[in-house]
Parts: sequence; structure tokens; C-alpha cells
Amino acid sequence: MPSVVAMVAALLMIVPTTASAGVRSIRVMTYNIHHAQGVDGVLDLERIAKVIEDSGAEVIGLQEVDRHWSERSEWVDQAAWLARRLHMHVRYAANLDLDPLTPGAPRRQYGTAILSRYPIKASGNSLLPKYPGQEQRGLLEATIRVRGRDIRFANTHLTHNNDAERQEQADRIAALVGSSDQPTLLVGDLNAVPTARPITTLTSILRDTWVEVGVGPGYTISAENPTKRIDYLLHSPTLHPRTAAVLPTLASDHLPVVATYTLH
Repeated sequence: MPSVVAMVAALLMIVPTTASAGVRSIRVMTYNIHHAQGVDGVLDLERIAKVIEDSGAEVIGLQEVDRHWSERSEWVDQAAWLARRLHMHVRYAANLDLDPLTPGAPRRQYGTAILSRYPIKASGNSLLPKYPGQEQRGLLEATIRVRGRDIRFANTHLTHNNDAERQEQADRIAALVGSSDQPTLLVGDLNAVPTARPITTLTSILRDTWVEVGVGPGYTISAENPTKRIDYLLHSPTLHPRTAAVLPTLASDHLPVVATYTLH
């Protein structure tokens, strides 16, 4: 019996066949994995991997990813583990980067990651504005070669507890992403509802996929009783969204969002 995620993903894959030959398609996900701890309190990276696998997503932006961080995630390099399990390319951005507890051990890191079935040609992380005492955030960008065409893919996680700081972070991202002619996707946990100013700042340069093709409110938090939409897939006009869905799963405290696009 297929999982609910797999059944929803199968429906998502039904894309109208009116597109002409040569049109590329790409399936994208954003997912705050909460260091692979589900709402049941259980740490389970395999459960996260199955959500991604069943969704059919080809390029994924992950937030709250541990890399040798602590006992809470068993000191695992979670991005590398998921890349091996899913046979994907990976790039990781450490927004928190601490010395190891013992000499010679790997650095303790926490941040974001990009997984891709397609080759990643280049990547880089830009640190975002940070107020005193706050957590460092970043924008991880990658150039991904999708069936002969380069796509710019950016992944971020904005602050959750300071409106002014969040706005400065959104302003910085808008300046970094700009209005390039290159097909661009910006995904992530933006910690703000669609009417909030940080979101309208970003949707002034990129389009909100859910508004265009999503059905229903698109709530993503909390996973067991979602009441707010704070996880987004934003895209440039050169990408054309066909379907979008929030996937039901308790593998994290957030729900993942997945969408399919065509690229001419």
C-alpha cells in the first residue's frame, strides 16, 4: 500500500501534456526537517529520506540540517547521509560553525542544504543580517544544470523571533537574487505569513508558486495541526508552475511543499 505522501506526489506528477517538445520540467521541494526529529520526538533520517523519495522531488532545499552538531542528531553529517541514501548531489551551508568538543573531531555545524539529482556546477553561502544575540542565517545558492539549462536555486531560513531583523534579511536576499534573466527558484522557511512585509518584499521580485497553482491555504506549520503558511517556493517568470502540494507527514514539525515547473 503506497504512503499518503506517495499518493499525493503521484497526483502532483500529472502535468498537462500540452507543452511542446523541448520543454524541460523540474520538481522542487522545500522542507524544514527539524534535524530529522519528528513530532513524536523520534530522530529518524530514513523517515525524512522516504518523504523526499516518495515525493519525486529532484531538487530540494532543506533547513535545520545538522552536521556533526551534537548528540541530538547522533553527530551525523545529515546532508551527506541523505545525499548517499537518495543518490543525489549535495551542497551544505554552515550558518553556525563551532569548534569540536574534542581535538581532531569534525567541526560542529548547523544550517541549510541543497540536494539535487542534477549536477551542481557552483554554489556559495551569503550570511544574512544578524542582530546581537540572534542566530546567524544565510542564503545558500547553487547553479544546477537541468537538462542542458542552468537554473539558479537559492535556499534560506529566516529568523523566527525578530520582525525587524527578518525584514533586513529579506531585503538582503532581494538584493542578492535581483531580477536576473536566469531561471531562479528561492525556497525556504521564511517564518512569516504571506501578507507580512518580508514576504511581499520577496514576491515583488519573484512569484509565489502557491498563489498561482496551489489549492487551499497551503499551511505548513505545525505538522500535526497546520494553521500558518511560512514555507515557500518562489520562482522567476521564466519558470512556469504546473502543480503544487503540501505533503502530509509527521517526520518533522514542518510540512514539506513540492511543486512541478516547466522551463522553456
